[in-house]
Amino acid sequence: MAKSLVLTVIADDKPGIVEQLSGTIAAHGGNWLESRMAHMAGKFAGILRISVDAGSSSALEADLSALDRQGIQVNVESGEASDDDNSIELTLSLVGNDRPGIVKEVSQALAAMNVNVLELTTDCTPAEMSAVPLFKADACLRVPADFNTEKAAEALEAISNDLMVEIKLD
Repeated sequence: MAKSLVLTVIADDKPGIVEQLSGTIAAHGGNWLESRMAHMAGKFAGILRISVDAGSSSALEADLSALDRQGIQVNVESGEASDDDNSIELTLSLVGNDRPGIVKEVSQALAAMNVNVLELTTDCTPAEMSAVPLFKADACLRVPADFNTEKAAEALEAISNDLMVEIKLD
């Protein structure tokens, strides 16, 4: 029987991290299913989902933990499939002048509407003409099938006027 595992990884960035991680997983018959990984501030960080035979999972977890000796910290959690038959996915995009608190305020509004953030990607880059820092975010959201997207858009637009952030909810 296959077991689903979710791994988080962080290390000082250097060549070979993904190779060491994937080699350890493959050595135990694990299957790399999906991942999000990036270089940030001199660190390599990622999250990934794998499946492995339940009988091999303990040995795999021990070998992943041993990667700490090479400076690769791996946290392993058991995962499970979710039942989301009565939900839909929406996308959210926003762009605005960077300042502290944007993510907090938008996430508060989403949480108040019982919206689940499935994936969030953010970036801060200089604006083309002025070099003023612009904050950009894209999110995949899960909401109930009967979710009122117009009401959500109104709530987020109220924040965007206050924050000078453009929010697009599809």
